[in-house]
Amino acid sequence: MSGNRVSRNAERTSAHMRGRHARIARGRAVDDRQTAGDRSGTAGVCGFTLIELLVVISVVVLLLAILLPSLQAVRRKTKALVCRSNLRQWGMIWRMYTSDNDGMFHNGDIADYRHLWMEALWPYYDLSRDICLCPMAATPSEVLWKGQNAMGTTFTAWTIFTGNYAWDREGFSGSYGINGWTRNPPEDILAQYQGNFPTANNWRQPDVEGAWQVPLFLDCRWPDGWMSHQYPPPQTEDEPTWARYCINRHDGTVNALFMDWSTRKVGLKELWTLKWHRECETMGPWTRAGGAEREDWPLWMRRLKDY
Repeated sequence: MSGNRVSRNAERTSAHMRGRHARIARGRAVDDRQTAGDRSGTAGVCGFTLIELLVVISVVVLLLAILLPSLQAVRRKTKALVCRSNLRQWGMIWRMYTSDNDGMFHNGDIADYRHLWMEALWPYYDLSRDICLCPMAATPSEVLWKGQNAMGTTFTAWTIFTGNYAWDREGFSGSYGINGWTRNPPEDILAQYQGNFPTANNWRQPDVEGAWQVPLFLDCRWPDGWMSHQYPPPQTEDEPTWARYCINRHDGTVNALFMDWSTRKVGLKELWTLKWHRECETMGPWTRAGGAEREDWPLWMRRLKDY
């Protein structure tokens, strides 16, 4: 009996050892397969299928398509805010200048660049020339040869050569222009230009009634311009007319500084409702009150807000 028990115990021990060796062998086989998979780069637990990669790429592209227009709109709004900040600084400069000039504007000669505002006001902003450029139009228009003046466009700055200062040797560039009706010209200039630009209608000082409606300094394709209620709008976005402020620089608006030293955005069609000079009508033929219809405007302006 004892011999049989010993024999059975030996058999059980032998079977147990065989099972253990089999389990160890299976474990080694699994480890070998995983190691081989890792070496070949085909481990299923760590990789992506082609379809999964395409789905991820598609989601990223979709998110970019959604976010990029929003980011561009934010950038444009930020630049518009910087532009209005520039104009607020110009308001302080014009206020100081007129205060030092007996409350009067500069003696501007529209035929002589030496008497333009950038030279009259030079002592007040010589350390801040960056404020001459709207961030949306900070790059000067191309000048074909040295000494040539270049009119700006919607998104480029104008350049002129006055020849008076050392800094002007490479031309002076800017994105803003003065309301041409805000000057105090001498008598000989007044008589000379009475026919084309009746300077008797000029605003000679900022202290006027309804100053909040009188534009002084704003986005412009040239250092100055003349707007009036009867002037037609430009037929294209970059047509060089006297309506030099009618440029689609800030999503259907421009930024403007007014005679009361306030700044705000102005709709392009709203330009025809402002008091540009003393005889200017604010309900002229290009306003809703004056009977203007959307179809009367050039094609590029029809989608813009009416005033």
